[in-house]
Amino acid sequence: MKFEEVQKHNSRSSCWVVIAGQAYDVTDFLNEHPGGPSSILRLAGQDATEEYEPIHPAGTLDAHLPKEKHLGPVESPVAGSVAAGPPMPLVKEGEVPPLSTLQNVDEFEAAARQGLSKKAWVFYSSATDSLASLQQNRLDWTRIRLRPRVLRNVGRVSMRSTFMGHDSDLPFFIAPAAQARQGHPDGELCLARGAARHNIPYCTSTYSSVAHKELSACLAAEKKGGALTFQLYVPVAKPNASFLIRDAIKLGFKALVLTVDSPVIGKREEDDRYKAELDHAAGINIPRSLSTEDNAPIVRGAHSSTLEWDDLSWIREQWGNTGPVILKGIQTVEDAVMAAEAGIDGIYLSNHGGRQMDYAPSSISTLLEIRKYRPDLLKKMEFYLDGGVSRGSDVLKALALGARAVGLGRPFLYALSAYGTDGVCKLIELLNDEIQTTMRLLGVTDLSQLSDYYVNTTALENELPSRVDLRERSKL
Repeated sequence: MKFEEVQKHNSRSSCWVVIAGQAYDVTDFLNEHPGGPSSILRLAGQDATEEYEPIHPAGTLDAHLPKEKHLGPVESPVAGSVAAGPPMPLVKEGEVPPLSTLQNVDEFEAAARQGLSKKAWVFYSSATDSLASLQQNRLDWTRIRLRPRVLRNVGRVSMRSTFMGHDSDLPFFIAPAAQARQGHPDGELCLARGAARHNIPYCTSTYSSVAHKELSACLAAEKKGGALTFQLYVPVAKPNASFLIRDAIKLGFKALVLTVDSPVIGKREEDDRYKAELDHAAGINIPRSLSTEDNAPIVRGAHSSTLEWDDLSWIREQWGNTGPVILKGIQTVEDAVMAAEAGIDGIYLSNHGGRQMDYAPSSISTLLEIRKYRPDLLKKMEFYLDGGVSRGSDVLKALALGARAVGLGRPFLYALSAYGTDGVCKLIELLNDEIQTTMRLLGVTDLSQLSDYYVNTTALENELPSRVDLRERSKL
């Protein structure tokens, strides 16, 4: 057989390779290959000897490939007519790597940084003061260990979950994050498309750079799935929240996610420094009042600084029976108790991605605090969390400890900034892969099987508060 004949069979529908001068038809073996089909397809129609022999023992082909797939000897190709093995492209420093090469959440951040403007990078990545909250968010996930069970049939797994009023294909959602158009011209439309195509919820920010009406239309146009929920910052003039709520109802948003951790904006030094540099370059120097007098502007007071528990009744009344009302930004068991007493449907544990208060507890440590002091709450209402999530295993740790679903914000901003909608979908697919792989390795086939028996939280529990204040509200 001439080598030129082998070269014609270089696709998934007809895949031949040459090994040690012999031709083989491996088309039907592609999906059975332990290393996956791509490792063979990269060598389709080529001499694969140099790739094959160092990692396969003698007799492998005889044992796994039927005799009729052994096509016989191949004439040596003309010198220079065959590439020496598969191409090995290298990504140069400063270049955005091909999307297909990305393997985990963190790589989207590195890719996005290559192309983001300084303004966008600072806004997306900045966190409060010393960055302790941001760093602790990541660290605390690493302090929880998994406890795998073996010899269980894990041939098929289900990752479906119902939360925020939606039947989702996966147990995570796109968390609210603003100003996505700083990263990509389509901005939040990329997030809506990804949510629709993979049937997960997307919690839109009050400050979306794409109008909520456009996001609703985008989701509907996809005709696939997904759901929109509305994250609400109550304005300084609290009655104006009613207009935002009515718009969300009109547009079909399934849940109201009320942010409660932002009476003022945290001191994000990188963000402040960048703005100060721009002012200095422009010759602007406007003194800022730090007065605490009654009529003085509230320092960093971008939203309502007077929002309190009693306001929840009129907010719920405005929302009506449209869907669940969820409080985002709960960071202590005491406030979780008060939220439950207020009749809230769901609690979203979050320290705002480390952007609000320095040295705030991570959401996963707050979940453990609630399990320690008021575990009954986990059975009465839905709990969500975000902050520092970088692996599918993090999602499963949270679910094993009682959370219903997990949110990711920054990673999706980085994904759309570097790759648009395709990046958002790729990120969802990577998390899907990690979650189902970890489920199988844990020995579970359905999310409902997860429990605290599958995790070891000893290291993190040692840092939980030794006492909390659960006195009745009237005594506070």
